[in-house]
Amino acid sequence: MKKNKFELKKIASYLLVGILSASISIGVSSMTKNTSLGDFELFKQNKKSDAYFTSATNAANFNPPDLTVAAEKTINAVVSVKNYSSFTQQRQQRQMIDPFDFFFGDPFDSAPQKPRQQQAPKDVPNGIGSGVIISQDGYIVTNNHVIDGADKIEITLNNQKTYMATLVGTDPNSDIALLKIDEKGLPFLNFYNSDDVKVGEWVLAVGNPFGLTSTVTAGIISAKGRSLDILKSNSLSPIESFIQTDAAVNPGNSGGALVNTNGDLIGINTAISSHSGTGTYEGYSFAVPSNLAKKVVEDIKKYGLVQRGYLGIGALDMSDDAAVKQYNTQNKTSYKSQQGVLVTEIQNDGGAKDAGMKKGDIITQIDGVTIRNFPTLSGIIGEKRPGDVVKVIVLRDGTNKTFTVKLKDAKGGTSVKTKDDLSVAEKLGASFQELSDQQKVNYGLESGVVISSIDGNGKLRAAGINEGYILMEVNDKPVNSEKDIEKILKNYKGTVSVRYVDIYGRIYRRGFKL
Repeated sequence: MKKNKFELKKIASYLLVGILSASISIGVSSMTKNTSLGDFELFKQNKKSDAYFTSATNAANFNPPDLTVAAEKTINAVVSVKNYSSFTQQRQQRQMIDPFDFFFGDPFDSAPQKPRQQQAPKDVPNGIGSGVIISQDGYIVTNNHVIDGADKIEITLNNQKTYMATLVGTDPNSDIALLKIDEKGLPFLNFYNSDDVKVGEWVLAVGNPFGLTSTVTAGIISAKGRSLDILKSNSLSPIESFIQTDAAVNPGNSGGALVNTNGDLIGINTAISSHSGTGTYEGYSFAVPSNLAKKVVEDIKKYGLVQRGYLGIGALDMSDDAAVKQYNTQNKTSYKSQQGVLVTEIQNDGGAKDAGMKKGDIITQIDGVTIRNFPTLSGIIGEKRPGDVVKVIVLRDGTNKTFTVKLKDAKGGTSVKTKDDLSVAEKLGASFQELSDQQKVNYGLESGVVISSIDGNGKLRAAGINEGYILMEVNDKPVNSEKDIEKILKNYKGTVSVRYVDIYGRIYRRGFKL
């Protein structure tokens, strides 16, 4: 009985503590209501539902996208591209790592940084990549670096049929090349408007990594308008405005398809970020947007060469904090990092000058698209041709101004060109400067012109001749100016023979067809 009384007292004490606690809680609640806290309530409850259980419910009901239709549609339109080349001295003469060896490596070489062999076995390809069939009659788009220097290009379809491909044309500036095989009724992919793709959208990367055919990986678009500075060593005016994804891409995927969940082609897989130097995937891959690839392909098919339109400006990426600081230091200015592109120079024969744009203008929009950085601008203008008109909005002295700019080519023209319209220098893909008397003495030469710049798409570069070399003779005739070269090769068709001196003073003779 005493025990029961003790237990009742114990229970009563608990009840008393509970009542006191409740009273204190009610008191605190009343005091809180009387204090002036406005809308700031630390423990405000969601009246409709508990957030924790809402999230758990959403997770349970989450349905990932069905990628099977896109995969099945894409696999049959993606091919293997093999590059056979018996002569690779061009790479040896450069004595440098190909930037795409860093990003992709060579699937036949476990150490992509080492110099390539000058001679490769005839039955073994120098490199392997991927390509995308874009028409039922056999047109295939791939990367320029996949077929660079090839003597022979072999295509293998998903059904294992093989074909020898014809190189229709290339564009090192965008790293796009167009091939053709003789076949009909092929499965193909349609180009999709890459301006419409959104960050976070699901995508598939389809290609042949490490020689493994018909491989599909999935991811999302991580960013748009990325630049990696990997094209500048092979081109005079590179266009880098890549789509960045986290879909796994590895050596051999280069030139393959990046598609959306409907199986529409939104990009050509081109590079991966591989800081370890292994050339393998480490989290992000990059693709040439389909709009740019489509424009390049159309130009090559219609004109035989790519038509490039230019604003006619020098530019600074205002989103690059380090570049802005350096520019401020060099020019004693006080610009702040922001979105947009600063006009640092107005070219005399460019469309920007004709339209009234000025040095110091900050380009913020082109044709309704916000210009976040230079890659964004480069990508938009890269899709245009000479004679195209664009609407440019700039920030000048704190005020927005709009200009209508007609784009021009590199020489100030506004009309498109065919191969027949090109000058000899343009066909050779180079510009030349006369030798000084001192240079003639230093090299022991009586004639010659210096190659001051060279295009990766030209005849000279393909023959292994690079910037800084001295061209001595063309078709056994001495040359001392660009006019001499024009005179010798104007209207000439056939094999061209050239003698030149490299930067070490060694003399070579090479030939190519014009």
